[in-house]
Formats: sequence, structure tokens, C-alpha cells
Amino acid sequence: MPGKKGIHFGGGNIGRGFVAEFLHNSGYEVVFVDVMDNLIETLQKTPKYTVTEIGPDGETTFTIDNYRAMNSKYEMEQVIEEIATADTVTCAVGPNILKFIAAPIAKGINNRKKSEPLAVIACENAIGATDTLRGFIEKELSEETKANIKDKARFANSAIDRIVPIQPKDAGMNVMIEKFYEWCVESKPFEPASPPDIKGVHYVEDLQPYIERKLFTVNTGHATAAYYGHSKGKQYIHEVLEDKELHDIVQNVLKETAHLICQKHDHISVQEQQDYVQNIVKRISNPVLKDNVERVGRAPLRKLSRKERFIGPAAHLAEMNEKYDCLLGSIEMCLRFQNVEGDDESAELAKKLKSMGAKEATQDITGLEPSHPLFKDVQSLVEKVQGESK
Repeated sequence: MPGKKGIHFGGGNIGRGFVAEFLHNSGYEVVFVDVMDNLIETLQKTPKYTVTEIGPDGETTFTIDNYRAMNSKYEMEQVIEEIATADTVTCAVGPNILKFIAAPIAKGINNRKKSEPLAVIACENAIGATDTLRGFIEKELSEETKANIKDKARFANSAIDRIVPIQPKDAGMNVMIEKFYEWCVESKPFEPASPPDIKGVHYVEDLQPYIERKLFTVNTGHATAAYYGHSKGKQYIHEVLEDKELHDIVQNVLKETAHLICQKHDHISVQEQQDYVQNIVKRISNPVLKDNVERVGRAPLRKLSRKERFIGPAAHLAEMNEKYDCLLGSIEMCLRFQNVEGDDESAELAKKLKSMGAKEATQDITGLEPSHPLFKDVQSLVEKVQGESK
């Protein structure tokens, strides 16, 4: 009987160092799919690579093999055929790219060759990423497939948490990654069958608390440290958190999001969330990671969007008539992350702030409606940043 097969879109560090590691350790053959010629060619020429997990107690290295790599620019029909006979499809491509990978996944589902449904799990830093991907996939499905979708595919949202620092220049396909991880996946979409057997995945009935806790703690805290650190000329995240003033700012932001999480999800106790926050601050303070401030800060437009790590929690708090002053500080620092070398979004942010009025820019960048209780405060920050850059 042939072994299990997992298709993974995105051959980057998260794909190779996190998702593929879990699939490989669970007995899957991994098929990487990407459009980067150099990356796919290198993977095709490299029969194995290493994943080195780094933590305060040292390093552990694993070897990853039993994989193939395909370039969907040139091998689309083969990619579709691989999906038709796969057990799982995962992706770590960035939320903005989901619409581009939907068509081959849909065609693979239309042509499904296995009796069991395909498990589709998006591994993105975004709330409901698999739901978003499913929306794009369903536009491409045949009517027959749509009518029998449960027999053809199951779609489960997930929350992933693992820090991948900037890699050594000579790393090749090898990946250095933080030892800590969390990968939570919804279990209900797979019922009455069992979910995919992937070692290390934590299947949960209700994913929302895990996604929000992670996004509004890990991502909010990490990005806050990056933007304040950038403004102070710091190079690494651990240096930001060694600075008492900046350390306290990050802690105060996370007090606001912790209050929100405990109010929204009453099964998460105040003490449990406090412990979680301190564990996260300790993780991102790890000097072994050498986590670059610019790497963490890149893509400020995405990070300022409506459901993301700053506007998302601040909007919830504003609707609850609760305090969000410290989150406003993070939003301001993110607005100042402009024209950073190697980050297209920071240049685009600068253009938007220069070419639009404050109200239009606030609406365009954050997705907030002018009637929202958070809108005026964010507009004031936009006006402030615009005024200082003239």
C-alpha cells in the first residue's frame, strides 16, 4: 500500500522548516509546490536538508528527505494530478497569495482519485485563512463537485506559532527554527472520520480562542517590539526587550490584548493568559534567535489591516468601550515603518500616506469604516505621521 502524500504550497522557511518537518516525521512524502525557479531547482537537486531547532537549552538537528519539488508555472497539470491523489494540502504562502493557489487545488479536487476526502489546511498568520482559501476554491469547482464536496475535500482552519529567524547566508535549503511550536487545527470539519494523523498537531473543537490568543499576543507583541525597535535604531528583537522602556511598552500593549482575550473567551483565565504572555515575551527575547527587527516589521500594510494584530484587537476594545491607548502606540510606530530597504509594502505605505488625505488613508490602510469608534483615533495618528513627513 503506498504511503501518505502531502502537497505543500510554498517552499520557504516555514514550509520546509515547520510544515514539512511535521509531515515528514508523520510518514508523509512531501511535494513542495512553488513558482520561484531557483528555489524549486535547488530543492530538486538537494535530496535532503536539515532542520535545526534552537532553544535556550541548545540545538537539535533533524534530516528531512522523501520529498519532491514542482514548479507550478511549468508543471501545472502534474501539480493538479498530485493533488488528485494526495492525502493533505497545506500552504504557507502569505494571505495575499491564497487566491492564486486556489485554481490548481480546485482542479485537483474535481479530479479526485482517492476515496477519502482531501484535507485542506492553510498555515497562514491570518484568522480563518482556510475559510478564505475555500472561498477562492469554490469559485473554481464544478457543480457536481460542489454538490458532493464533503466526499471530495474537508477544510480546516489552523493556528500556527513558530519563529523562523533570518537564516545564515550559506544555509542553502537547511532551516534554523525555534524549538517551541504550536499548530492547532479544527477537528470538527473531519467528523465523523478522524483528522489527518500528523504528529505534533493539536486538534481542537473551537479554534477561535487559539487563533486570537496567538495573533493578539505573539504577533502583536513581536510586531510592537519590531516597530518600536526600528524607531530606536535597534537591530535585533532581543535588544529591544533588553531596553527597559521598550520592554515595558510591549508588556503594556499585551496587557490590553490579554484583557480582551479573557473578556471574549471566558474559559481562558487571567492567570493562564498572564503566563502565556510572559512565555511569549521570554521566547521573543531569546538572543540565540538573532531575530532581525526589519524582518519582523516587514509588510506593514498587511499588519495594519482590519483583522490583523493591531487594528483587530483595538477595534474589539473600542467596541467594548475598553482601553486601547497602548495599541495606538503600536499602530503609530507601524505607520512610521516606511521605505525600509527590501520591503515593498513599507514603500507602498509611504506612497499612500503621501498621496491620500488622512481620512481616505485611514480607511484604505485599515479597512475601518469612518463610523467605527476606533476610526477617529487612528485618523489622528495618520494625520500626525503625515504632518511630520512633509
